Amino acid sequence: MFKHVVWFRLLLPQCRQAQPCATFACTAFTNSNIAKSGDFGSLALLCTTARLVKQLHAVLVVSGHSKDVLWSTKLVNLYANNGELSFSRLTFRNMHKKNVFSWNSMISACVKNGFFLEAMEIFSEMLLAAVRPDRFTFPVFLKAAAALLLLRNGRSIHCWVAKLGVDSDVYVASSLINLYGKCGAAWDAHKVFDKMFYRDVGTWNSMISGFCQNGLASEAVVVFEQMIIRNEHLDSTTVASILPAIAPLGCLVKGRLIHVYVIKHGLDFDTFVSNALIDMYAKSGCILDAIRVFGELQTKDLVSWNAVIAAYEQEGDPVSAIQFFYEMKAACFCPDMLTVVSLASICAQLGDGRFGRSVHNYVVRKEYGYLTFVSNAIVDMYAKLGMVADASRVFDNMNTKDVISWNSLITGNTQNGLTNEAIALYHKMQEEGIQFDQGTLVSVLPACSHLGAVREGTCIHCHSIKMGLHSDLFVATCLIDMYAKCGKLEESLHLFEEVPKRSSVPWNAIICGLGIHGHGEKSLDLFEEMQKQEVEPDQVTFVSLLSSCSHAGLVDQGKKIFNLMCCEYGTIVPNLRHYACMVDLLGRSGKLDLAHDFITKMPIKPDASVWGALLGACRIHGNLELGKVASAHVFELDPENVGYYVLMSNMYATERRWEGVNNLRSLATDMGLRKTPGWSSIEVNSNVHVFYTGNRSHPQIEGIYAEMASLLGKIKSIGYTPDFSCVLQDVEEDEKEHILSSHSERLAIAFGLIQTKAGTPLHIFKNLRVCGDCHSATKFISTVTQREIIVRDSNRFHCFKEGTCSCGDYW
Repeated sequence: MFKHVVWFRLLLPQCRQAQPCATFACTAFTNSNIAKSGDFGSLALLCTTARLVKQLHAVLVVSGHSKDVLWSTKLVNLYANNGELSFSRLTFRNMHKKNVFSWNSMISACVKNGFFLEAMEIFSEMLLAAVRPDRFTFPVFLKAAAALLLLRNGRSIHCWVAKLGVDSDVYVASSLINLYGKCGAAWDAHKVFDKMFYRDVGTWNSMISGFCQNGLASEAVVVFEQMIIRNEHLDSTTVASILPAIAPLGCLVKGRLIHVYVIKHGLDFDTFVSNALIDMYAKSGCILDAIRVFGELQTKDLVSWNAVIAAYEQEGDPVSAIQFFYEMKAACFCPDMLTVVSLASICAQLGDGRFGRSVHNYVVRKEYGYLTFVSNAIVDMYAKLGMVADASRVFDNMNTKDVISWNSLITGNTQNGLTNEAIALYHKMQEEGIQFDQGTLVSVLPACSHLGAVREGTCIHCHSIKMGLHSDLFVATCLIDMYAKCGKLEESLHLFEEVPKRSSVPWNAIICGLGIHGHGEKSLDLFEEMQKQEVEPDQVTFVSLLSSCSHAGLVDQGKKIFNLMCCEYGTIVPNLRHYACMVDLLGRSGKLDLAHDFITKMPIKPDASVWGALLGACRIHGNLELGKVASAHVFELDPENVGYYVLMSNMYATERRWEGVNNLRSLATDMGLRKTPGWSSIEVNSNVHVFYTGNRSHPQIEGIYAEMASLLGKIKSIGYTPDFSCVLQDVEEDEKEHILSSHSERLAIAFGLIQTKAGTPLHIFKNLRVCGDCHSATKFISTVTQREIIVRDSNRFHCFKEGTCSCGDYW
């Protein structure tokens, strides 16, 4: 009796609210038939809000029916359906007797309100109370396990339902399929699916969705086709489940047929289906179809807007994407976390750091930062904007970091030239026990390529073999590229022979690798082999081929390749990189006027890279007047690139026009630009040693200079004469000789000679182009030391051996 009084006092205020509540209470007390019979079903139907449920509860307490198990269970459900889980708990805990339906209702109440762990705890209590679960218990428990990705618990329940003989129940089996699908065990789901005697539309939908969620798009389509063959009814969920499988398979025709079915059966009015169609068309590259579906939507929700914004973002059209974003705001929709992810990518594409910070501030205000995928998008955005410090700050503040978080920051460091930091992050990732994936290796291997850290790259190669990732096409391609750029061309070719060659990706890597080593003819031979194997070339293929021809001085062959691309491969439209390669090809060969004429006849406006190629050629061949023309364009198009000022300044210095040198240096200084210091590196005993031109900070610098002085005497005795034209400073000749001897590559070579055994090849990596005097001196050094010296500068590889260079003095 005391408990009833407590409940009445707790709930009585609910009966004193507004008029609808009073009417509800009066109905209960004045209808004698309801009061006498205890048939409160008609009242329960009126309980569409939590307040009305509480009033019904008060009526039940007063009438003495609250002790009834049936009505207490009904109250548990009513409270849960109206978001009052706390009252569901209280009602459940105060029940004198609980049957299996009561326990099922409480477990279901927790699941409905997202309290999955509590649902599983109540299930455990149910077992301790010696109440045997039935076929209605298992589906809700399995839904909780699926939400928490507790595959082991799900398997245990599967064994139990099989033992009880309820695994053939359609609801239990569908719940098992859903669990396995969400926990990454799609084939286990399919085993359950195959054993079912009867399948409803929900079962088919769960199986299709399970395959799609696990990246098994073709299997999902097979199940969908079986569904059609058996003349099963397709509902909106079926359509929305199968559409994500269309784009990965490139089955656009099937996608259009599904769209026809949608229109024919009136499902196009379902916003859920239309959103899936927008996403399918967008990911299939049919942006106009996606926009058409969006425009025909009668009711647009936030998902619709997110889908169309993401469509333009993925299509690489950030301007249109941002326009739709502003239209979304005008339609009074607030951005959610998915909108933010798209906006972060849009900011990166636009190169708009200010807008990027605004997006980040919005994330902070809305407290979306706890979502790992949102923070990953912000890290990636800052990295692509070149704001690596901000990316690192966001990364450091993340509570939970997944492999994508690490990959994003490693990639950001690599792309922004912070290659040492990228490799250090890779090691830190390993120390913290984070399992790397294909994306990690693709992110860190280019850092090894840039540094020439072949030993580090080889270790990563070993890790990839251990993890079974070395056969992945993109990892293998990065390994081919790494070995080629670290001077290990034989290893690169060996890897190329082992990888599948159905895609142009590995072909591009090896063609580029041969090109930077000066093997232009071999690059062209490989391209012919590529054509014989009917591998379709892409834009990168032709960039690699043209670059290879440029490095080898194959002007006529380069022209043929360019014409072949334009005439026979109509789908490939020459872009600025192709035109820059052609200008470089013509310019390096001394055909400067022809290169300039080629630029003036371009069908698209040349950018700084095109004019920069001409400026570099003018520097090589000493054409100051044409260099002035090219520099005027590059200074206008890319005023913050200090390299162009240095090139033009060096041309003035070669002509001893010091006034022009001073003017350019003053201009660069006024703009806050600083010349990139020249450095060279060499790896000895697993340690990378970096030398800067004229720097004396290395601990063994005295021995290095002593070795350099000894070498200078030896090479002079066999014919070396310093080329003082390479000293671009107005100083005396003895000072010029000292400056030449202090160039970073010479310091690295001298260090390598005193630190390695006789006959050991030296691998040097330089961030700038090797000057003419150092090129000449290194040929002589290779003779007097009987060493093979491999130097990779900013343009290509030089293999010095017995007084000759692999470039044939053409670089």
